[in-house]
Amino acid sequence: MARLSVKGGTMDMTRGAIWPVLVSFSIPLLLGDLFQLLYNTVDSIVVGQFVGLSALAAVGSTDHICKLLVNFFSGFSMGASAVISQCFGAHDTDKLHRAIQTTMALTFTACVVLTGVGVLGCDWLLEQTDTPPDVFSEASLYLHIYFAGLPGLLIYNMGSAILRALGDTRRPTLFLLGSSGLNVALDLLFVLVFHWGIAGVAWATILAQAVSAVLVLVVLTRLPEPGCAYVWRELLVDRALAGRIINIGLPVALQKAIVAFSNVFIQAYINVFDTAAIAGWACYRKLDQYLMLPMQSMGQAAATFVAQNLGAGQLDRAKKGVWAALGISFAVSALAAAVICAVPSPLVRLFIDDAGTLRFGVLFIRLCTPFATLCSLNQVFSGAMRGAGSSRIPMIITLCTHVFFRQAFLFVVSRLLPGNLTVVAFAYPLGWIICGVVISLCYRFSGWDKKWRDKPA
Repeated sequence: MARLSVKGGTMDMTRGAIWPVLVSFSIPLLLGDLFQLLYNTVDSIVVGQFVGLSALAAVGSTDHICKLLVNFFSGFSMGASAVISQCFGAHDTDKLHRAIQTTMALTFTACVVLTGVGVLGCDWLLEQTDTPPDVFSEASLYLHIYFAGLPGLLIYNMGSAILRALGDTRRPTLFLLGSSGLNVALDLLFVLVFHWGIAGVAWATILAQAVSAVLVLVVLTRLPEPGCAYVWRELLVDRALAGRIINIGLPVALQKAIVAFSNVFIQAYINVFDTAAIAGWACYRKLDQYLMLPMQSMGQAAATFVAQNLGAGQLDRAKKGVWAALGISFAVSALAAAVICAVPSPLVRLFIDDAGTLRFGVLFIRLCTPFATLCSLNQVFSGAMRGAGSSRIPMIITLCTHVFFRQAFLFVVSRLLPGNLTVVAFAYPLGWIICGVVISLCYRFSGWDKKWRDKPA
């Protein structure tokens, strides 16, 4: 069994002080997620400022639909990341090589399947969510172009997940920085110069995503660890490793897809109100996604930290890393929430200067943002359990609180209090509160670490 070197940006998280390791891993990851989120944010700003209110509502109403297939695939990327991190932590070069090959083979297959499903199914989803007629045609156009370019996003996401599993968050971040700048430039070119409207921002997004995918594939051909370089002629599927990836990743994929699917139908409860309410909700959801970034990044850091340390037989260090990650996540997200709540009006005006949109956007921010920090519990504890190979418990908890509870709550209140937008919006904070309590109890008492307790260091 060969000993892995730590080169080319990869990071061995099984040694050194815990807090610096987590921070140095998560900052590039946070920046990468930030730049990736800028894709759709810039789309929203450009269409809101230069195309119009209905175009802004169209982009906002497609957000959850875009995430439906992407989130499903990202669950598999987390499964792959956990398996690769465990191989890396165990210094098993041969198995690491096979895991990377298997992961990319599965990725190329998923690109074909998910692109077809997205292009063929997007209009049906828009119909099921009661998308208003003045929004439908533009939303449909945006989605068809977006899903046609989906392979670029999927390849980048999986490639960067492989690099993160090896502790390398720097290069994926640099690639996203460059492609985000390209996206902004293309948005302005296609909308202001070519006058392509909402189609222009969709084309800008998929072209920029394609560039980031090419860059991450180039890096994967040059991994420094012996035997791990990605060589096209060696593309293979190791059935045992594919089974482990699916076993960890499928529950996460189903969780993310079902939550996104549920959010599509939560959007339907918003769509019964006027266009200004839809646009205001879109503005809030964009800002909310930025607030979630530090929690998501620290959750991924916790997953990689736990996987590598468990692979090295260091259970106590893995658990200490979880609590450190939780403290960092709480601190950073609370500060971000305070900033957003302090200046809601200027933030909404970044998207569009419309009185109705501003009123609804500020309402949603003040109602929901103070509770969002509680998502730290779910992100970090779920990440820790996924890193240990136990992804079913977080899946069940998330589905029960973010899907079944919210849908039941909305079904009841929409009939008891019809037309009350405030009550509809509060479904999000209630889900976060219940999820935070339940995931904390399960992390403490579910025995997720049982199979690792007797593993020798």
